[in-house]
Amino acid sequence: MFDPREILSAGMILFAVIDIIGSIPLIISLREKVGHIQSEKASITSAVIMIAFLFIGEEILNLIGIDINSFAVAGSFVLLFLALEMILGISLYKDDVPETASIVPLAFPMIAGAGTMTSLLSLRAEFHVVNIIIAIVVNIIIVYVILKSSKGIQKVLGRSGINVIRKVFGVVLLAIAIKLFATNAGELI
Repeated sequence: MFDPREILSAGMILFAVIDIIGSIPLIISLREKVGHIQSEKASITSAVIMIAFLFIGEEILNLIGIDINSFAVAGSFVLLFLALEMILGISLYKDDVPETASIVPLAFPMIAGAGTMTSLLSLRAEFHVVNIIIAIVVNIIIVYVILKSSKGIQKVLGRSGINVIRKVFGVVLLAIAIKLFATNAGELI
């Protein structure tokens, strides 16, 4: 049941999908808008969302009549728009600026978004649940450390370094969105 190889594999997949390193520019710009990021609340909420979705995600989707492929395609569009914002330096999503950033948009959809949820359902088909939960916890610890140290990261990178990272990871996120769409769109037709 407990398998370090499964934990490592699931952890690496989740790390790539959560892409907290690529989200650093978004985290910094969010912190500039709201002034404070509630790292603990965002991390705990993300972990709860991910673990809950691991157990009841497929049932929830079935209950409302949505198959996993449709969910993944919808998630690919969200990732596409986030990528375009990062690459082009524009803001497609406009909402009232929250007083603090924790649950929205950090915990959901940035950390525990559609790509993460889809990945969790795929991982459940391959790995033991215990190993996936350990992989989630390890990733949430990494997320927490990065959220907590975002000010220091900003000082080290500077504005131009952040802009370069934002563009590069925007392209990576765009590629993930296209792959997620291509993998699941065929199943819909």
